[in-house]
Amino acid sequence: MRYSAFRTGIAAELGAKPDGMTWSELRETLHLPYLRPCPEWVKMLERDIGLTRNEKRGNALIWKLRNTLGEQ
Repeated sequence: MRYSAFRTGIAAELGAKPDGMTWSELRETLHLPYLRPCPEWVKMLERDIGLTRNEKRGNALIWKLRNTLGEQ
C-alpha cells in the first residue's frame, strides 16, 4: 500500500465520522494490513489532512480531522 492510498482512505473515513475513530476501528473498516500505523505516515497525515489524536476512548487515541473553524 502506498501512502497516497492510505491517506485517501483515512481522510474519507474520518471525514464521514466527525466524532472520530480509533486506529483499530479504522484498520478494521478499511481492511488495512498494519497492526500499528507507521509513525512517519501519521506525522504526514497530521500535516496533509489535519489529523489530530488528542482524545482517548479507553486506552485508544481517537483519530479525527481538524475542524475547518480552527477548533480541535
